[in-house]
Amino acid sequence: MNYCASPFVYQRRKTREIVIGDPARGGVIMGGDRPVVMQSMLTCDTMDTAASVQQTLDLVAVGCQIVRITAPTVKDAANLENIVRELRARGCLVPIVADIHFKPEAAMEAAKWVEMVRINPGNYADSKKFAVKEYTDDAYADELKRIEEKFTPLVKLCKELKRAIRIGTNHGSLSDRIMNRYGDTPLGMVESALEFARIARKHDFHNFKFSMKSSNPKVMIECYRLLVARLTELGPDWNYPIHLGVTEAGEGEDGRIKSAIGIGSLLCDGLGDTIRVSLTEDSPREIEVCRDLLAQIPLLSNSALPVPHSPFPFDPFHYERRSTPEIDLGLDGMKCGGEQLIRVVVTRATWDKVAPKIRPKDDVKPEAVYEDLNIQEIDPTQDFTIACDTQLVTVKDGVNLPAITAFRLLALKLKQLGRKNPILLKDCLAFGVTALEPKIALLRASVVIGSLLADGIGDAILVRGESGAGMSLRLAYNILQAAGCRSFKTDYVACPSCGRTLFNLQTVTARIKARTEHLKGVKIAIMGCIVNGPGEMADADFGYVGGAPNKINLYVGKTPIKFNIPEAEAVDRLVDLIREHGKWVEPEPVGAAAQ
Repeated sequence: MNYCASPFVYQRRKTREIVIGDPARGGVIMGGDRPVVMQSMLTCDTMDTAASVQQTLDLVAVGCQIVRITAPTVKDAANLENIVRELRARGCLVPIVADIHFKPEAAMEAAKWVEMVRINPGNYADSKKFAVKEYTDDAYADELKRIEEKFTPLVKLCKELKRAIRIGTNHGSLSDRIMNRYGDTPLGMVESALEFARIARKHDFHNFKFSMKSSNPKVMIECYRLLVARLTELGPDWNYPIHLGVTEAGEGEDGRIKSAIGIGSLLCDGLGDTIRVSLTEDSPREIEVCRDLLAQIPLLSNSALPVPHSPFPFDPFHYERRSTPEIDLGLDGMKCGGEQLIRVVVTRATWDKVAPKIRPKDDVKPEAVYEDLNIQEIDPTQDFTIACDTQLVTVKDGVNLPAITAFRLLALKLKQLGRKNPILLKDCLAFGVTALEPKIALLRASVVIGSLLADGIGDAILVRGESGAGMSLRLAYNILQAAGCRSFKTDYVACPSCGRTLFNLQTVTARIKARTEHLKGVKIAIMGCIVNGPGEMADADFGYVGGAPNKINLYVGKTPIKFNIPEAEAVDRLVDLIREHGKWVEPEPVGAAAQ
């Protein structure tokens, strides 16, 4: 069972084309050989027609090709008629997607007015009360019949009106029925989506796509790989398009890095027909990142250079770090490999610039200098020998392969030789005449190193594409944190704004970060509404969730602890909750760390 023809040679997955709207009047054809489609979502209240129209026009102006609007109630869904009418009157023909959770009747209303309806199988017709219940085969079959009764009317209506459907499962928002049979796993997400796809196919409806979203890039990558492998097993006519995204990625560098790891890795393997970069920022900024990310894929994937077809050097469906011995890196007794953390290596030039500024308690600091390492540089396209397993290895600069391909090939060759040598990953193997823009260096390093870490490859990393010494060092640590390999700072899971959001996400996220960003190793979820929490907070330690207008619910894990807290008090109460659970430390006074 494989998700792509080869992990070494790029070949775009051949999908069937689906139609979103009327192609003769601004609609989009997705899949096949068509370019990957960029999309985003509105952040305003769906009942505010003027704001919805203006935000849509703003998105289209920067290149957004599909716009999603939440429709949490039938009333919201009905107002899509007014929004679409006004957009068409202004000459804007962009396809509109209604985002539906919990209410099949809202989906039925929305389908009258928009080109696509997104449903989440975990809460469209199923319950999610986090109840533990054993299902017999008969009881499970009865539940499937009930789901079919709920979903079939939408399928028939979309077929009649020539609408499209997105079957979008989210990690953490699976139904109790799926959770109790499969757990909150990639397999559960895939099986949940396939149940709905089978209902659509039963009625000869094929104008749909899949998505498998998670805030954890590793989980997201595993889900999409498993989905595509299962679709391939089911047969050639199950070649439906794929929508890629890392949900609740957050803001700033962290949001971009998480998205680049998840989306970029899959794009480099030929998967993906449309993408959305979910940022806790103004929506038009998502499109810039989409465009920049798509532009890097031809440069980072191997589409022309021949590499022998070989077995996968890693298990693509279950993350497991490659087994290596522990070795000494030589700087202050620093070690890598084995059970050690994945280490951060810098060049001598970077060391000379950043070392004088390092303070004793700093978490972000070089852990080895590349030029001082006892390291064997290897061209994996050629035969090579290694004396022992404790020799640190890397790919030689100048090898005529993209870095992802080269390091995967190195891991394969080591496996074939029976060697378990620790590997130092590099974000690039060659340099251009001019330095990369920081935003491009960030995306490239995140795609390359993040992809390999998600494969389980790598015991140390070296970022060189970012020319700024301090920036390259911090980028390396941020990639490790985003990939779930190290934790050197507070981790935030923050959903992007939408019309369901019950508070200003950007403002509140900044407020929470100002109080908690010193809590190393603590994971805090900031969710605008109950749809994106508690389930989709996944493995967060604490959750700050919009429960009603100006009211916040606080969670420990998935368990609600405090309800209907006035928003003005909620951040203080969150700090109190963290303190009660023994995770709080007082921030150091400004300047104390330097003493």
